[in-house]
Amino acid sequence: MQDAKISKRLIGAIISAGIMAFSGIVVETAMNITFPTLMQEFGVSTPTVQWMTTIYLLMVAIVVPISSWLKRNFKTRYLFLTAVLLFIAGVVIDASAPVFGALLLGRMIQGIGTGIALPLMFNIILDQVPLPKIGMMMGVGTLIIAVAPAVGPTFGGVVVNSLGWRYIFIILLPFLLVALLMGLKTIDQKEELRKSKFNWVNFFFIVLMFTGFIIAFSNLSSLAEHAVMVAVALALGIVGIIGFIWTSQHSKTPIIDLTVFKNRSFSGHVMSFFIFQLIALGLSFILPNYIQLVNHSTATMAGLMVLPGAVLGAILAPFGGQMLDRLGARKPILTGVTLTLVALILLAVFGRALPDWLICLAYLIFMAGTGFAFGNTMTSGLNQLARQQNADGNAVLNATQQFAGATGTSIAAAVVAMSQKGTAGMTMGTAIGSQHAFMLFIALALILAKATK
Repeated sequence: MQDAKISKRLIGAIISAGIMAFSGIVVETAMNITFPTLMQEFGVSTPTVQWMTTIYLLMVAIVVPISSWLKRNFKTRYLFLTAVLLFIAGVVIDASAPVFGALLLGRMIQGIGTGIALPLMFNIILDQVPLPKIGMMMGVGTLIIAVAPAVGPTFGGVVVNSLGWRYIFIILLPFLLVALLMGLKTIDQKEELRKSKFNWVNFFFIVLMFTGFIIAFSNLSSLAEHAVMVAVALALGIVGIIGFIWTSQHSKTPIIDLTVFKNRSFSGHVMSFFIFQLIALGLSFILPNYIQLVNHSTATMAGLMVLPGAVLGAILAPFGGQMLDRLGARKPILTGVTLTLVALILLAVFGRALPDWLICLAYLIFMAGTGFAFGNTMTSGLNQLARQQNADGNAVLNATQQFAGATGTSIAAAVVAMSQKGTAGMTMGTAIGSQHAFMLFIALALILAKATK
């Protein structure tokens, strides 16, 4: 079928947006490796240096929900150009930052760029890829947000140990310039713009919601020391979500059309997508820390142990999408969820004494499951909506992914920290806390399995 072919121009557009999205997520997890170095170089505390991640996640989470409005009001090429230039500006600021405040400014600017780029990649796929190929290309797109967190620690560990932390940003620049040139040449406008006013009240509550929830979850691991701040932030988040829902329902021009949640099948897919991403980001935090704190291996080794899983996930994601195109969504998603459960059970059973090779094996199994299920959950969810609702559904799923990432990392850190503060000591406390987190993830994966049936 001629109309089912994907042109080289369209592939170039997807790759260019994909490089942006991949760079944003990779640098997020790569920077986690640099925290001890940054604390020493800039003379900042652990809670302060963690703002490197928090401020970035916050910017991405705030920008992603307005992606459907941006899509309706601005040409795709202009959005892409804005995203790349913002990200490049942030990278240059961070690579040359003389003080810690400049680092935070650069991360904020990168977060805005990534927040524009992430939904843009999926909107290009949904708008321009022929229907028989949607599953495969969505698999390619979602492998980026699934695999990048696993690649980040390896990239960060190798670069920090050999070149220094600033090169994490410097190395990205050539790739971003390639993405810029490729995107300007290949990204086309396929849908007519539908101009509408920006709902500032709606946006205010989005900012309040994500600021409150992300700050609250980011400080879960130090709840005893920051109980008041966590409570206030959580209250702000709750006020934000209530205000956002109310203003969306009583506005003619809401930023996101929340009627998509009236579709129960779509809502179920959103919940599954949230759980999957929460587990994935939780593991990407726990496993490198386990390898370093329990097995006393280097940061570089910690990154290398999760790299084979990342590669396998990348290889299987397009095949998982092809399975959806041929067989429907249920079989590949159920296969992926089953593999996820096997990996988590393996980690939980041997949780107090996991050698590096067993962590590598379990993560291989987990990422194989990710390759089959993660992208297909998103694709199947969007397939439940009418075509004109795809931009809103895409915004919901990408915002969910960001919030799940912050939640998964924070919950994992909190569970491990509680055991570390006990009498078992740092090494055994980390092992016990990790095992408890694996058990929690198993419970969540069982909910996934039930939802898939």
